[in-house]
Amino acid sequence: MKIVILDGYTENPGDLSWSGLETFGELTVYDRTPLSDETEIIRRIGDAEIVYTNKTPVTRNVLDRCPSIRFIGLLATGYNVVDYRYAREKGIPVTNVPSYGVASVSQFAIALLLEICHHIGHHDQAVHDGKWEQCSDWCFWDYPLIELFDKTIGIIGFGRIGQATGRIAKALGMHVLAFDAVQTDTGKQIAQYTNLDGLLALSDVVTLHCPLFPETEGMINRETIAKMKDGVILINNSRGPLIVEQDLADALHAGKVAAAAVDVVSSEPISGDNPLLSAPRCIITPHISWAPKESRARILTCAMENLKAFLAGAPINVVNS
Repeated sequence: MKIVILDGYTENPGDLSWSGLETFGELTVYDRTPLSDETEIIRRIGDAEIVYTNKTPVTRNVLDRCPSIRFIGLLATGYNVVDYRYAREKGIPVTNVPSYGVASVSQFAIALLLEICHHIGHHDQAVHDGKWEQCSDWCFWDYPLIELFDKTIGIIGFGRIGQATGRIAKALGMHVLAFDAVQTDTGKQIAQYTNLDGLLALSDVVTLHCPLFPETEGMINRETIAKMKDGVILINNSRGPLIVEQDLADALHAGKVAAAAVDVVSSEPISGDNPLLSAPRCIITPHISWAPKESRARILTCAMENLKAFLAGAPINVVNS
C-alpha cells in the first residue's frame, strides 16, 4: 500500500518521526507541494491509496485523476482544502484531527492577552538597550500596564478551546462570558452564556474561538466593533477571515479598539498590504498557536489512529460520512 504526505514539514520539521505510518505501507513524504500546481499534486499522489495533506488542495479534478485514492487524512482540524463532498460520492472517507490543540491554542490566546497587558518582549528589549540602567528610578515602564483581575472576557465560540481559555481566564480572576450556538453543562460551570450583542457590550476583552463558516466569516466588522466597549482588547487565534481586517485596522487607528493580537490573518502567509501590518497596537504572530511539539505529536498520533481504524473497517473522525 502506497502512502503519500503532500506537505509534511510544518507538522514534522524533523523533531517527530513518521515511522508509525511506515508500518502501514510504502511512505513518501514531501515537505511542501506547490498549492496552485494541480498537475504536480496529481503527479505526487500518483497511484497512492492513502493521501495525507495539511494545506495542499485535493480538488474534484485531483480525485478524478487519482483513482487509486481510498482514504484522505488531514493533518489538521480544518478540512476545507479537500472537496470532501465529492470524495463522499466516490466512497472516499476524509478524516481530520479535531481536538489536538486545546491546550496549546488556549495557552497561546492567553499569552497574546498577557503580552498586550505587560509588553514583556518590549520591556526585555528596553533593558538590553540600557534604558533601565539609565533610569533615575529603581524601575521603569514606558507602556501602560493592565491588570486582568475583575475584568470581563467575552469568548465567542465556547467549544473545547473556548472553554479551556475560559478556565485560564477564570484562574486570573476574570469574569467569563460566552457566546455559542450550543450551550453545555460544562460551559455553564465556567462562564455565563449570553447573546452576541450582550457579550460585545460588556466585555473588556473579546477573544475568538469559533470555526469559519459562511455565517461567521467577517463577524468582527465595523458594525460589531461599534457594539464593543471603548478601549476593548481583541484576540484572534482561531481563523483569520472571522475579522474584516480593514475595519479592525480603522478601529485601532481611531482608538475604539485599544489593542489587538492575532495569530491568524485572512490570507496566509500574510501579504505585505494587509492593513493590520500598519495598524497601531496590533500584535501579529505567524499562525503558531498549534505548533508546540506536544501538540503536533497528538496530530500525528491521531492521524495514524484514523488510518488504523479505516483499515480495520471502522474509520473515525470522518468529516464526510
